[in-house]
Amino acid sequence: MSTFDHYFNRILDAAAAEATADGSAAVEAQHLLLAIAGEGSPPLAAAGLDQPALRRALDQEFTRSLATAGVTVPGGLPRATPDPGRSHSLGASAKVAIERGFDLVERKRDARPGHLLLGVLQADLGTVPRALALAGVDRAALRELALREVRA
Repeated sequence: MSTFDHYFNRILDAAAAEATADGSAAVEAQHLLLAIAGEGSPPLAAAGLDQPALRRALDQEFTRSLATAGVTVPGGLPRATPDPGRSHSLGASAKVAIERGFDLVERKRDARPGHLLLGVLQADLGTVPRALALAGVDRAALRELALREVRA
């Protein structure tokens, strides 16, 4: 197994733990992003995005999405009750993010952690771009940081 394979497996495991913690039925792109942040991604750190900052942005995005549907949650969002026995499959947004990341390299053995981050950041619609916008993140600048990391 390559260094990237080990990294990728850690990210998938951590993303599944994130999905369990928030009561999600599947691992989605936001869970991948939280897992990548947990590994200490230099581009995310440079943008001021650690796991707590991302969780706040994701919670804010969820609250706003609920409000759009006419649902308000006075006092903030309650925490989900995790189901540790649940196994998680990859959701559509996670699958697409992973595919986009691997599409950036000719051979899988050339993949680096930044490629997975780039796959997540390339989404123009969905939870991750909305949460990053709420956090005041310049996605183009963050993508550029991730590109520099994979080129280094």
